[in-house]
Amino acid sequence: MRQEMMRQRRIQQKMRSMGAFLLILILLPYVATVLIHGADRRSLTENRDCYVNVKIDGENGNELRAVPWQEYFLGVLALELPEKKETEFCKAQAVLIRTKLYEELNRKQTAGEDLILTDRYLSMEELEQKGGEDYKTYYKELRRAMEETENQVLFYQGNYAWTPFHQSSSGMTRSAQEVTGEENFPYLAVRECPLDKEANDEMQILELPYKEVQTKCQPFLVAVEEEQAGKTYTFPDFEILSYDSAGYVAELRIGETVCTGDQFRDALSLSSSAFSLQEGEEGLKITTMGNGHGLGMSQWTANEMAKEGKTYEEILQFFFEGTELADGGDVETMVHPGEASEK
Repeated sequence: MRQEMMRQRRIQQKMRSMGAFLLILILLPYVATVLIHGADRRSLTENRDCYVNVKIDGENGNELRAVPWQEYFLGVLALELPEKKETEFCKAQAVLIRTKLYEELNRKQTAGEDLILTDRYLSMEELEQKGGEDYKTYYKELRRAMEETENQVLFYQGNYAWTPFHQSSSGMTRSAQEVTGEENFPYLAVRECPLDKEANDEMQILELPYKEVQTKCQPFLVAVEEEQAGKTYTFPDFEILSYDSAGYVAELRIGETVCTGDQFRDALSLSSSAFSLQEGEEGLKITTMGNGHGLGMSQWTANEMAKEGKTYEEILQFFFEGTELADGGDVETMVHPGEASEK
């Protein structure tokens, strides 16, 4: 009898062991899927009590959406980064974006305004689409840039620094004092960036009919006498009057109007205000150098500096010399925790 009971007990133990083994086999694919595909998303939800209000363009106009801070930050970062990027450059970019967002929240909080952010960002679904087959690696790069610069921002004399950036310069970044006429941003000075000469799409050539150029610039052209109103400009009506110290057009004459190079760039959607003018076969021929406004950090040069072994701290000090990299505190100190309410 005793031997029979021991035999039954062994059978029961084997049955339990086999049941546990079968359960593991059933659950293994699910566990593996969660570990491989769900870990990144789960890590985002660890601090989901901190949300920011974001204004987005919806089907019915502007919509207000509560978005987890980390998700929003990564979405803005991803939108601003080029396809090929070095880790230290990503970190530098993360600091610039965080500084801008913190400054905006702090300014609105101080003024008693609604804490609504307006920077465009990529949703988690859009991040997956951009990352494609390498999404997991792509996402980890973004997370690393965010986490290894946690809460870090740039200050200048106790205030948030202005942290503009652009794709590539004409070979030198611009002086903020020359562009704005103000002396509040001495850290935004001319920086030589010869590596930008090799940037993608560094030089672009555009030719437009004179009438089209005139029409697009019409909003800022001075009023002329009635008999001159219908006149179509020709090449002699366009003259570059001066450049700034970085080679960007400072002043340009169009007919009787003197405008800035930036006004001309915006009116014609040029890639840069570092341009030259020539008489083309069918209109005004415009040759531009660089991509963007030319202020602050050149993304191309920053990425090349990272390839050469420069740290993100060194990159930031090169483009924003005189600023201080410091802990800006947790974003929760600026916003009120709440529930997500996607519309």
